[in-house]
Amino acid sequence: MKRIFTLSILAAAILATGCTRIETGEVGVRVGFDKQVQQGELLPGSFNQVLIGDVLTFPIKDVNVKLEDMTPVAKDNSTMKDFDAVVIYNINQAQVAELYSQKSQAFHARHNGDIYLMYNYIVQTTRNAIYKEARKYEALDMADNRQTMEQSIKEQIQKSLAEEKLDGSLVVGQVLIRNIVPADSVVASANDLVRSKNELKQKEVEVKTAEAEARRIAALNTNAGAIQYMDAQARMKQADASLKMAEAVASFKGNTLVIGAGANVNVGK
Repeated sequence: MKRIFTLSILAAAILATGCTRIETGEVGVRVGFDKQVQQGELLPGSFNQVLIGDVLTFPIKDVNVKLEDMTPVAKDNSTMKDFDAVVIYNINQAQVAELYSQKSQAFHARHNGDIYLMYNYIVQTTRNAIYKEARKYEALDMADNRQTMEQSIKEQIQKSLAEEKLDGSLVVGQVLIRNIVPADSVVASANDLVRSKNELKQKEVEVKTAEAEARRIAALNTNAGAIQYMDAQARMKQADASLKMAEAVASFKGNTLVIGAGANVNVGK
């Protein structure tokens, strides 16, 4: 009984110190004491001894690749000040051992004890796709075409994977453009252009106002003769009426002369 208890403690110690568990979202691959990669993947949830040889773990679900501080050249030949993007990809768990053993180690990345299969390959492929896509747009138009660019970059990556016979091993889930910043000179030029357009509009308003005022003055000058003519006609009619009244007064021999409605003039004999 004591011996069984001792063996149980020993087994527990071995299990605690000589085994590793494959976590959810990861796949393991065994490497023998001879450094040879054994075919066949170790699935999530399994416990695997590491007293003899080693077990490597590979995250395979929603691997995030960040590409920051890129400076692609736009269609207008200006260099972007900053361009950041994220690519999310997944790995076919049945291809993990093959990818690790047959592809260049330079394609993979290591972080906190895990190996991210084809991470560096995705970085370079995505970078090439972004620089190629940026050439299609003016610097100031990229932000407005963000979604179109994301889809096109994703398609270019998928095309590259297919050409390398990797489309069955890697699946690109999403491409997200996080930041697009044109060069300072481009932004300054754009601001100058907007300011010039606003100044031009202001000048156009001023010109239209001046033209309207000029037309008004011209109209007044054109009608000035007619106004003088009408004034002269009115004065002439008034003078004619006064003359007729004077003649009437001179020729009247009575006591009272009716000039107009309600107006009488007394004339002495």
